[in-house]
Amino acid sequence: MGQLTITLDDDLHRALEEASARQGRSISKLIGESLRLSGIKPVEDATVLVERSRLRAGLSEAEALEITENQVREARQARRAP
Repeated sequence: MGQLTITLDDDLHRALEEASARQGRSISKLIGESLRLSGIKPVEDATVLVERSRLRAGLSEAEALEITENQVREARQARRAP
C-alpha cells in the first residue's frame, strides 16, 4: 500500500477528522472512497468496465474501437470549433 502526505486547510482537516469519528472509519478510508467516487480508479478497473460494457452491447472489439475513435475525433473537433 502506498503512502501519501497532503496539506489541507485547517477547516477541511478538522471536518475530515470529525467525519472519520462520526462514521467510525479511518481518514484513509474516507479519502480513498472519495477518490473512487470522483472517478479516480486504477486503469485495470476502467479496462474491466469497458470490456463489460462492450460485451453487454454485443460489440466486437473492432466495432467498439471504431465507435471510440469516432467519439474521440468528434470531441477533438468540437474543442477546436470556435
